Amino acid sequence: MLFEPYARLLADRLKALTSGNVLELAAGTGVVTRALVRTLPEKVNITATDLNQPMLDRAQTHAGMGRIRWQTANALTLPFDEGTFDCIVCQFGVMFFSDKQTSFREALRVLKPGGRFLFIVWDRREEVALQYTASEVVGRVLSRDPASLIPPAYHDTELVCSDLAATGFDSVTVGKLPERYRTRSPKEAATSMCHGSIIRTHIETHAPDRLDEITDAVADALSERFGPGSIDAPM
Repeated sequence: MLFEPYARLLADRLKALTSGNVLELAAGTGVVTRALVRTLPEKVNITATDLNQPMLDRAQTHAGMGRIRWQTANALTLPFDEGTFDCIVCQFGVMFFSDKQTSFREALRVLKPGGRFLFIVWDRREEVALQYTASEVVGRVLSRDPASLIPPAYHDTELVCSDLAATGFDSVTVGKLPERYRTRSPKEAATSMCHGSIIRTHIETHAPDRLDEITDAVADALSERFGPGSIDAPM
């Protein structure tokens, strides 16, 4: 629900690539990696990295991933030589990097001249409909600022472009990528938000015995906003 639509968008941006080397940062459990495998021919070498080895262990369990080179790596200190990759992709990872400019310098260092760096970040919290509703409910239940339950905002396009320019990138293009959440029910959406997203870490920290109760409260709020049936909402 959260990752597949943008995984397809990222992979589609590379469909003209017929050979070379692609690096994925913050690959997680491999949603984008699987999209890259489906889209790119065998002559394109794909390296998938993440700071969290258990994430990569999970990613490798999916079928068809034998061609991937997996490596634990910190985006702020990439373990690759200069000019190694034709393209770098990152879905929803950049906003977590503790030092954006350092990560951008590292990306530029390992890119070949003329290479591309494609990454996606979330828009303002209010623009991410289901996540916004879930964070409001969970924030109220936990007596916490809802905005603190999701990653720090990195949606200011002027700031993003300034950070990229400061680290040596040029020809920067920024665009809105509207997509849709599609889920069969408010409960399914609530489970995704409360059990499978960063919001869960806050629930487990402050009210671990209330996970099911909070999930039901989010489902009720989503049902009230979007109706009791399937949900098709902006993302």
